[in-house]
Amino acid sequence: MSETDLSPLRIDRQAPRSPKNRPRKAWLIGGLAVLVLGGSAIFAGLRAPVGVETVTVGQAWPYQGLTVLNATGYVVAQRKAAIASKATGRLEWLGVREGSVVKAGELIARLEQRDVAAQLQQAAANVGVAEANVGQVQAELRDAELAFGRARDLRARNFVAQAQVDQAEARMVKARAAVVSARAAERASEAARQAAQVAVAQTEIRAPFDGVVLTKHANVGDLITNFSAAADSKGAVVSMADMSTLEVEADVSESSLSKIKPGQPCEIQLDAFPELRFRGEVSRLVPTVDRAKASVLTKIRFLDPDPRVLPEMSAKIAFLSEALDAARRQPRVAVHGEAIVAEGSASAVFRVANGVAKRVSVTPGAKIGDLVELSGVAPGDTLVLRPAASLRDGVAVITGGK
Repeated sequence: MSETDLSPLRIDRQAPRSPKNRPRKAWLIGGLAVLVLGGSAIFAGLRAPVGVETVTVGQAWPYQGLTVLNATGYVVAQRKAAIASKATGRLEWLGVREGSVVKAGELIARLEQRDVAAQLQQAAANVGVAEANVGQVQAELRDAELAFGRARDLRARNFVAQAQVDQAEARMVKARAAVVSARAAERASEAARQAAQVAVAQTEIRAPFDGVVLTKHANVGDLITNFSAAADSKGAVVSMADMSTLEVEADVSESSLSKIKPGQPCEIQLDAFPELRFRGEVSRLVPTVDRAKASVLTKIRFLDPDPRVLPEMSAKIAFLSEALDAARRQPRVAVHGEAIVAEGSASAVFRVANGVAKRVSVTPGAKIGDLVELSGVAPGDTLVLRPAASLRDGVAVITGGK
């Protein structure tokens, strides 16, 4: 048997494949790639943060809706004084410091007084001498009056001559004049003693009224003079104020005078206590216009004095159209009205926390100026301002609000 040739049955693995199925597979792979990329793009678009403006929830006061005029000013004590002495001398003792509460007549400081005290002692001794002289001349007057009476009786019986009677009478008149002179000298010595007492009192510096010491101008050892004319001398020792007379002084524009009047209710806000509001009332308007500023000085008194209020504090004053009761003087949680989304009878806001907008149901209240009272959020919360209709709960946002 001859050998069979099997070479035609061998598979040639190097031969090129048939191109029939290539286009179909390429289109299938390309289509899957487009779907994957498109889905990724759509998913990434849904998850991309949305840029929004934000606003912070704050507190508003109902009086803001009743304010007819705003002004700024400073707290000023209407009763204050720089305490000094009419005497000149060295400060020997100082019994107060800044913030000390003093009563009217209380001793604040004392100057050296040894010289005037000695003068007072001398004047008091002179008064004693004058009183003794008055007693002596009064005794002499009584003796002269008795002698005159006896001489007159003896003359009536012709026992003595008329000359003796005249002599006794002259002595009595002289004694009476001596009494008048002695009493005048007594009054003069008493006046000198009072002057010496005044000189001693002038070395004692006392509070003229109830108040608080604001500033200390001198220390023990300083020379105190009337007009502080000498070198290194001091005029006033301390400055003090009556804290019960604290008022706010504010300049009101001349063109706005028609909006205010004495007795008008006010709300006072101090920069030192921005969270507090103090009730006030227009006390008076100074009846003159400042030409340079075209304004009138207006004084507002505190209706509820507070020990935390101090002179020279800066203040903001809101002049109101009507007085507020206690309930309307409490702060309210409020936000700009454009942060609220109305959904039929319901309302909501989008609160931003950790980069995500969360829908929160709220209940709007009364309008306070440009703000709306709101319940359901807290002061300090960040809300989306003017949220877009497409904004949804849980969407990531980028804040760049106001």
